[in-house]
Amino acid sequence: MKIKSYILFLTLICFYLSCFSFAAHTPDKKPDNFVDIVNIIPQINLEMRYYGAHNFLGVPVDGYLAPKCLLTREAATSLAKVQKELEEFSLALKIYDCYRPQRAVDHFVRWAKDIEDTKTKKEFYPTVDKKNLFKDGYIADKSSHSRGSTVDLTIVPLPVPKQSEYFPGQKLFECYLPAEKRFFDNSIDMGTGFDCFHELSHTANKNISVQQRVNRLLLKTLMEKHGFKNYELEWWHYTLKDEPYPNTYFDFPVE
Repeated sequence: MKIKSYILFLTLICFYLSCFSFAAHTPDKKPDNFVDIVNIIPQINLEMRYYGAHNFLGVPVDGYLAPKCLLTREAATSLAKVQKELEEFSLALKIYDCYRPQRAVDHFVRWAKDIEDTKTKKEFYPTVDKKNLFKDGYIADKSSHSRGSTVDLTIVPLPVPKQSEYFPGQKLFECYLPAEKRFFDNSIDMGTGFDCFHELSHTANKNISVQQRVNRLLLKTLMEKHGFKNYELEWWHYTLKDEPYPNTYFDFPVE
């Protein structure tokens, strides 16, 4: 009888702990260790693409209520170390996207299923059939960004050149064209634009210039030195190796 009571006691303890753990990491609530990057790196350069319309959807994305970069404190602190090293050479980081709510990912999925909506094709996926975006791995129903320790970024020179403003409806240019022919980005030349669904975006692609390869290697070397790993199909995409929420996909809005 005592053994049964002991087993029941352990079962209740395990149930309590699992419920507490779930409550501590509720996807709809922002954990205490998520921070606004400007509080860690006040001088950071931001161009939050999904808050505006200059992205592959062509519209502001669900869940982005402010042009902010939210990250776990661990990821933000590591980024600050990368920024510090770059500044010694009159360079700096520029961020396109950080934490991404699950509702934004759901928006991506709905857009990808709407085969008729191709208004951004010329710039972002000029050589890809939209019906193949899932099969080719460009769109998925989960994103590491939603775990809070993934960032899309590049490098800009100091002083930072003025970034051109995008106006919906303006003429689009293929994202894989030479820098002087695609939409102007004030970063150093990485070989393609951000969110370019093209093989030239693969980090180790050899069909780009020597300088473009050097620029990518600089970013990759510093990011890896400070604890990040690259997604090999996107030169801009990095995830903290020891991310604090490896299995939680949050859905609180960016605000």
